[in-house]
Amino acid sequence: MTNATLNFQIASGHQILAAAGKRYLRPGGRQATEQLFEWANFQPGETVLELASSFGYSAIALAKRYNVKVVGVEKNPDSVARSRANISAAGLENQVEIIEGDIFHLEAIPGKFDYVLAEAILTMQSPSGKAKILTGIHNKLKPGGKFLCHELLARDKEAEIHSELAKVIKVNSTPLSEANWINACATAGLKVQKQQTGAMALLNLSKMFEDEGISNTMRILWNILTKEPIRQRVLEMRQVFQKYRHELGYIIFCAVVG
Repeated sequence: MTNATLNFQIASGHQILAAAGKRYLRPGGRQATEQLFEWANFQPGETVLELASSFGYSAIALAKRYNVKVVGVEKNPDSVARSRANISAAGLENQVEIIEGDIFHLEAIPGKFDYVLAEAILTMQSPSGKAKILTGIHNKLKPGGKFLCHELLARDKEAEIHSELAKVIKVNSTPLSEANWINACATAGLKVQKQQTGAMALLNLSKMFEDEGISNTMRILWNILTKEPIRQRVLEMRQVFQKYRHELGYIIFCAVVG
């Protein structure tokens, strides 16, 4: 969906930030993802299932950096087409595959994997949705495989934060506490071995420079300042992030079939 056709009043928060030019949309920023990958300890030839792979950028980066094979699941057919074009341009057709599918029906994806990767996916689901996806992840992992996850954390006031976030992000954003994320995994048969929490990085200016680089951060700021529909939505999100700055953060964790 292009900016020209995007309805800025009802579009999801991540669509608004993408329209502003933001490329990295993880709550803990690139540094948290790097820690997750360090825990993973990917080995050449291993297999990764990535949930909601969008345009295939992270799948391509994983394949290039670690020489792993990546299967991405993406529901939006336009995103699937764009991701396949990106994979072809990178010359990685034999290493990266994007399947048009639904993360609620991972049983339709053939095979099992050494890793399942989900970043900023589960937060947006209801409790029952989280449970269904986590069960699907459990069933897609090989014995000894790892589930790598990067999500939004609510240290306190979960219900209150859920209500306010849903209003400004326009999706059913339901972050959990550290204990509740671990319990949700345990209910699905996934044992969290390592976890880390930290401050929210999504609209933190210093983190934006770190994740996006100087030129793209300046472009993002210019778009926010000069495009009123984007500015209004970003300011609404930032107000909630600021209001709950002591409660909102990120969590990354690595879990195995337990």
